[in-house]
Formats: sequence, C-alpha cells, structure tokens
Amino acid sequence: MSTTRRAVITGAAAAGLSAAAAAGAPAAHAHGAGHGGGHGGAPRRELFGRLADGTEVHRWTLSNGGTRVKVLSLGGIVQSLELPDRAGRYANVSLGFDTLDPYVTDSPYFGALIGRYGNRIAEGRFTLDGTTYQLPLNDGPNSLHGGDIGFDKRVWEVTPSGRSALVLRYVSPDGEMGYPGTLDVEVTYTVTDDGALRIDYLATTDAPTVVNLTSHIYFNLAGEGSGGVHDHRLRIAASRFTPVGATLIPTGELADVAGTPFDFRRTKAVGRDIRVSHPQVLHGQGFDHNFVLDKGITEEPEPAASVHEPISGRTMDVATTEPGLQFYSGNFLDGTLVGTSGLTYRQGDALCLETQHFPDSPNQPGFPSTVLRPGDTYRSTTVHTFGTR
Repeated sequence: MSTTRRAVITGAAAAGLSAAAAAGAPAAHAHGAGHGGGHGGAPRRELFGRLADGTEVHRWTLSNGGTRVKVLSLGGIVQSLELPDRAGRYANVSLGFDTLDPYVTDSPYFGALIGRYGNRIAEGRFTLDGTTYQLPLNDGPNSLHGGDIGFDKRVWEVTPSGRSALVLRYVSPDGEMGYPGTLDVEVTYTVTDDGALRIDYLATTDAPTVVNLTSHIYFNLAGEGSGGVHDHRLRIAASRFTPVGATLIPTGELADVAGTPFDFRRTKAVGRDIRVSHPQVLHGQGFDHNFVLDKGITEEPEPAASVHEPISGRTMDVATTEPGLQFYSGNFLDGTLVGTSGLTYRQGDALCLETQHFPDSPNQPGFPSTVLRPGDTYRSTTVHTFGTR
C-alpha cells in the first residue's frame, strides 16, 4: 500500500478507530430517499456503522435543487453526491465506500474534511513564534493532511440547520497531531435551491497555530465506477503554479503555466498532457500540484475552475475565497479499493480540486500566511455549482 494519498492506518487502529465488524453491513436506505429531484425535505439521519469503541457513525442526507448529498459524521465525509445528466438520469459522482470499515482502514481521504492542515508540510516540522513543532510523518518524509489521525478520522458533532444544511463541529485539543492551540472548527454543508454544494469553514484558536482546511471529494462526473476522467474537460483560472521536488514539497517558486502541461487557462482534456515527460508531471505521476489562482484571496467566492464531462453532459463550476487549488488527477488509485458501485478504482478514475492555501506555507515565507491567532477567525468558503449541457 502506498502511503502517498493513502491514509496511514496504524495510528488509527492504535487509537481504536477501526470499525467494528458489525459495521461492515451496508447501512439501510433512509425512508423515502429516492433521487435528489425537487427541493427535498429536512435533513435525514440514519446509522451507518459503529467504530471499534462503540461510537456510532451516522449518515445524513441533504436534498435540494435536484442534488442529493450524503454526509458521514466520521470525517464529515461526502459519501455520495448524486446529480442528473443531460437526460435527467442520476448517478453518484463522488468516489467512496458503501460501508464504514474501509473509510477507517483504507481510504485515501475519499470525500473527507481535511485538517488541521490540508496538503503537505515538509519533514512534518514548522516554527511559529520561535517554537518548533513536530508533526507525524505519514507521507514519506512529510506530514500530509493533518497527520495520520487528522480531521478525516474524527467523529464530528452534526446538527441540521434549516431545510438543506448541516453544521459540523469538532474541537481539536492543544497538541493533537503535534499542532499548538485548541482549535474550535465549524463546517457548514449547504445544498442550495439551485442544487449547488456550498462549504463554509470557520475556526478559532486559544493559541497561535496554523490552519488550512479543505474538502477532499474525488469527482467523476460520468459517475463513480465508470472509468477514467482523462476525457473530462478542465479549466483552472491560474497563470502560475507551485513546482515541487521529488517528495511533492513546493520549491518556493511561483512558476508560469505558459508552455507547460499545467496551462489549464483554456479548457482542455485532463489527459491531454498527463503523460508528457515534464519533470513536474513525473514528480506527481500526473497532476498533484497547487495552482496559484489569479484572483488571490477574496472576501466572497470567485470562479476558480470548471469541469465538463462530455458524454453525460454534467458540468461543475468551483468558486472559492481561497488563493490556491490543488489539482490531483487520482494518480495513486491502484485497483485495490472497491467503491460504492462494487467496481475497483484505478489510476485516473477521479479528480480532486482542493481549494486551499498553499502546501508547506508555514515553511515558505513567500506564500500567503496560514497562521491563526487568538481573537481572529479563520473563514473560508467554496461553492460547487452543477449543471448540464
């Protein structure tokens, strides 16, 4: 099992997070779930499984505007995202599992909320206000996505909000995964009247710390289990990207995309340049890079990327307040994971568009700061708007 983009499971098992055997049974469908047409009803809750210590994990269903989203209390995981194609036929376009156990033992962050720090921190180490902090090394020599027991492995408190929103809360204690300060995190999932998925992040701390929250949904707009995404048409509103070294840590350079495989300023197929012998493509075994969005940090979500799957006609537009977007082309899916369709996931079967601050920012003074101090509030919003054409 590659540790790259694969959750490290040893620490999770030691912490008692392995799902109980009884949790291997599929969760019952919520009464009257149906497909996500119309405006739907209030959020619905069902038992999805139990962890080894008996903790219940619930699945919540939101339906509105023709979109249906299922969210787990474990990791705030988007377990399913159902959308119609141009003929009105629904499919789940998010990779994931139909039982709890593989989310605990084997998931490469499918659909999860990521924290305390999304992406990589070099050597799992950073210095803040003269103190050096050491994080778990769970991605070769680096720390990835908050450590081996990050926010994706925590059970969140979930509260329905109105007709089509969920508020998820988690309090990360001082020292968890090596990070300083108690961090109080609130994430709101909203399915809007026009069927968009909006994710709002808030966080406060009682001591200086670093924060970089994101969502790790794996998208295949043709439908989960349908094969590769190399024919998906992608545009990213970024004239620069952050090149990386062999362990995928940024060099600190903000490089022009012009004349490289990383130029997605005009829409092109994901797979068009994915096998070009460019050193950066070789480092990532495809695309696994942060794009520097031209818009920068904004108060309100502004356009960052768009995707079109030509056979189904499904489209997705991504808007965010964040300055960066990690485009990951599913390079490390290796055929060992069986998804909700009962089919295996192979290299290139999905893409991720993780809105974020830049990787390794705590060690890169030229990057936008990810430091959060007491009295300040971390705020971030990303909106996924879906359609067909």
